[in-house]
Amino acid sequence: MVTSRWTAAPAQTASLRRRGPVLERAILDAALEQLSTVGWNGLTMEGVAAVAQTGKAAVYRRWPSKEDLVADALRAGLPRFEDVPDLGGVREDLLELCRQAREAMFSRPGFALRAVIHECDQVQAERFHAVIFNGVVEPSVKLLHEIVTRGIERGEVRPDAANDYVFDAIPAMMMYRSKMRGSEWDDLEMEEMIDQLVLPLLRPTGS
Repeated sequence: MVTSRWTAAPAQTASLRRRGPVLERAILDAALEQLSTVGWNGLTMEGVAAVAQTGKAAVYRRWPSKEDLVADALRAGLPRFEDVPDLGGVREDLLELCRQAREAMFSRPGFALRAVIHECDQVQAERFHAVIFNGVVEPSVKLLHEIVTRGIERGEVRPDAANDYVFDAIPAMMMYRSKMRGSEWDDLEMEEMIDQLVLPLLRPTGS
């Protein structure tokens, strides 16, 4: 009986071994989890390997540095902003877009992204500039642009409101208040931001 128990263990271990895309997905998920819990400064390749239940050699074979691993983890994990809200009015569309942004900010990839933004030094931050710009900034600005342009066509928004300062206002405010004020952006706070800050920026003169 003793012999049977000990000979069965290697077979069971082999059956649980992951390879290829399955293992890579587990490592990327582990990197996001570590970023969202211990932050950039606390993340190590060894810690990621432990969470992914693999050896650190398997991590280093695929990603030679912590920066390479985190960049790929963010690319794979960041939420996609693709569908433009169309609820019949610019206020309702902006509120729905803000709700989507809130869900993204407080998701695991969102916490991971903020760890990178807040903790990386200037040199490290440069490594992630393209990831953040292509994965977050550009898609969100594109949706804002479409909402504002549609509002201009309906006469709700003044024609010169489609500019970078207006497009920066919502993301900048949400990031600032989240970091500096600990805001979790409940529905009332989003409505106040849209009504008191954004809509006055957008309205035609005299309306």
